[in-house]
Amino acid sequence: MGWAIGYDGNWERDIGYGVPAVCDHPECNERIDRGLGCVCANSEPYGGENGCGLYFCSKHRVYLEDNECCKHLDQGCVPKPDLPEWIDWKLTDESWQEWRDKNPDEVKRMQATNTGDAPP
Repeated sequence: MGWAIGYDGNWERDIGYGVPAVCDHPECNERIDRGLGCVCANSEPYGGENGCGLYFCSKHRVYLEDNECCKHLDQGCVPKPDLPEWIDWKLTDESWQEWRDKNPDEVKRMQATNTGDAPP
């Protein structure tokens, strides 16, 4: 199994080194990807046992000692929205056609989000 593109059901968003993103720290907008090299806590999928599963630049990513839990959620870190370029890719690239066919409601939501017409 590769880690280029996957899905995190906990945070309900695409992950993997093929997914362009920005750091999930509230005061940072550094470009990263959502691969294992940027996930909280020692490069373990979904953050492992003690990480929050969010994605960070090298300045905000933490490495945890045994039995230590991350503090990102206590610091106000939350998942940031997908970048417009990622949304465009999912909405237009032929490799995502089957996904679009199976997820018409999500496609509508993404289209509205990308145009600024998303419901409150």
